[in-house]
Amino acid sequence: MRGRMPPRTKSILLAAAALVAATAFAACGEGKVQVATSDPNHNGAVLFEQRCAGCHTLTAAGTHGSASNIRTRERTDGPNFNVRAECVERVLYAIANGGFSGAIMPQNIVVGQQAQEVAQFLAKYAGAKATQRPAGDGDAANGFHCTSTSAASSSTSGASSSG
Repeated sequence: MRGRMPPRTKSILLAAAALVAATAFAACGEGKVQVATSDPNHNGAVLFEQRCAGCHTLTAAGTHGSASNIRTRERTDGPNFNVRAECVERVLYAIANGGFSGAIMPQNIVVGQQAQEVAQFLAKYAGAKATQRPAGDGDAANGFHCTSTSAASSSTSGASSSG
């Protein structure tokens, strides 16, 4: 017949188990930012990892928030930026307006210089596994206007030309 575990030992074991579980859950949806600290887009990658990891996937930022299977997709899952190219203007529009539908993403999740850094980072690194969106797709009124011909060149063009 076994004796009962002393309450103090039981409390320590439960606390340790809770700590292990919390650490495992905290790591869900995140990896390591893969943009070099010397890259001018590093801060944008860090901001994206901090603010966007829960809903968006992008290998360069170490995030895994999008659904990988349409059957397990949730309403809050954002686009997978590994397969979706973006330009600075579109990203700034989405940040300011809560995405393109305005239904799920928080508006102004980053603002000012931080929004610009995230937009430039996404314009450079998003769509690594996708074909580029044609320049001028849509118009400025609906946020779909890109003034550059590629995501890489839009990272230096800024958003001032989209009106």
